[in-house]
Amino acid sequence: MRAVTGFAASGPREPLRPFEFTRRDLRPDDVAVRVTHVGVCHSELHAVEAMAAGSPPLVPGHEFTGEVTAVGAEVTRFRVGDAVAVGNIVDSCGRCDSCRAHREPYCAEFPATTYGGRDLHDGSPTQGAYSTEYVVRDAFVYALPAGLDAAAVAPLMCAGVTTWSPLRRAGVGPGQQVGIVGLGGLGHLAVRFAVAMGARVTVFTSSPAKEADARALGAHDVVVSTDPAAMAAVAGRLDLVLDTASGAHDLAPYLAALRLDGTLCVLGLPEQYVVSPMSLLGRSLTVSGSGGTAETQEMLDFCGEHGLTADVEVLPLAEVNTAFERLRRNDVRYRFVLAVAS
Repeated sequence: MRAVTGFAASGPREPLRPFEFTRRDLRPDDVAVRVTHVGVCHSELHAVEAMAAGSPPLVPGHEFTGEVTAVGAEVTRFRVGDAVAVGNIVDSCGRCDSCRAHREPYCAEFPATTYGGRDLHDGSPTQGAYSTEYVVRDAFVYALPAGLDAAAVAPLMCAGVTTWSPLRRAGVGPGQQVGIVGLGGLGHLAVRFAVAMGARVTVFTSSPAKEADARALGAHDVVVSTDPAAMAAVAGRLDLVLDTASGAHDLAPYLAALRLDGTLCVLGLPEQYVVSPMSLLGRSLTVSGSGGTAETQEMLDFCGEHGLTADVEVLPLAEVNTAFERLRRNDVRYRFVLAVAS
């Protein structure tokens, strides 16, 4: 077994504390990665806050970059010293229709998640990348594009592919109009992707103060969602709207912004949406999940070609509780990343 140190949660009201544990010895198709940077996602904050009293320690972290330190006997795609990235899926059955289509998040046997899941071979709990090392099946490891900052790539492995997938599946390109609701960790990447794909991008925000930021990211138009006249002016104009807002809200105004047969894709997944059935007439509403291995690699290749990364604030791993507390207050622009000491 491989000795690892990290930070673990023991309960919803407890700070994360240093934690020593072990990773498995490498299987023939495994890669060991020295973690250098790991993103901090709202889903990890929610996972910790949902822990029951008396739960075993949980090491979060599901979007990370690092360096290969060892490879299994059958691994041919990676060598020691390679810079790599890993996302929120670390294994799947490989046999079902979803896996054969490289849509592994929809694996019929349920995939192994980077933390809080179960190893598909021995059933042991998976512990995340708020740690010095991770051992992962080689099919779920991705080469880090040359020239991109490793810290700023880490959030691409979750927020990036989450926004990339619906844009790519919709065939977004020149001549199309795309709306982005919200300008947080997901929204700022959605803007960058859609602009790079050639679309005209409209950002919807409840805060007029975010207009400058939206335009700096490349947005062509900014609509303050609390302004009825501004919302009316965009009605029936957009081909696709990606809703990345995390708070409960009414979807009807964004459905109204769509042209006939336009699509609203919801990604933020707050506790509650308000949806009027009549507002769906002539439009479609989808809920999108994460992309699989093929889409993730495609996204990274696109980011390498266009020089795209997330805007991040980097803190040492030892300041993970500071990152969590500020995340609770939405005090981040746009993603926290933890630097893991060697």
